Amino acid sequence: MFRKATKGTPRRKSIIREYTEIITMAVVLAFFVRTFFIQAFKIPSESMEDTLLVGDFLFANKFVYGAKFPFVDRRLPGVRDPEPGDIIIFKYPGDKRTDYIKRCVAVEGQTVEVKGKKLYVDGVPQDEAYAKYYHGSNFGPYRVPDGHIFMMGDNRDNSADSRVWGPLKKDLILGKAMFIYFSWSAGDRRVRFGRIGDIIR
Repeated sequence: MFRKATKGTPRRKSIIREYTEIITMAVVLAFFVRTFFIQAFKIPSESMEDTLLVGDFLFANKFVYGAKFPFVDRRLPGVRDPEPGDIIIFKYPGDKRTDYIKRCVAVEGQTVEVKGKKLYVDGVPQDEAYAKYYHGSNFGPYRVPDGHIFMMGDNRDNSADSRVWGPLKKDLILGKAMFIYFSWSAGDRRVRFGRIGDIIR
């Protein structure tokens, strides 16, 4: 005697298989996009105020500088190299695990100097409307070595950056900040979004 198949069982298995395949493809696609193209980050500190605020959520372009392959020390070719003015997410050189975000102010071969509340690159004073100083300080002159860039927070008196831990090795770069997709602060009831640089502060 043959057991009669339960009506509907093959169809139910087919639906489960379809959903499993869809979910698997979505996970693989999300991992691919996050690894090589776009990744979300949250601003944890005040070092980039008033350009970026604590509670800002932003997307970073990982493709522009050449995304790094996971688990190996290799990168894809980039569209261009970092340039002064770029806001960059990178791994903190101290532990190579923590995500940091600062502004590139100089690239390899350039000389950085801070006099009070003014930044000089190769002896030329920089126009930095976004930079915030309270007291100011002196640094340099310092020549950025090959394979490195010099990073500073826009909140200059409240930022641990290349003035403290040295130039950033380009291998630690993760991506270029693109735009804020959400921002929330219960204290001042702040909600904002938009391309970085276009945010009304």
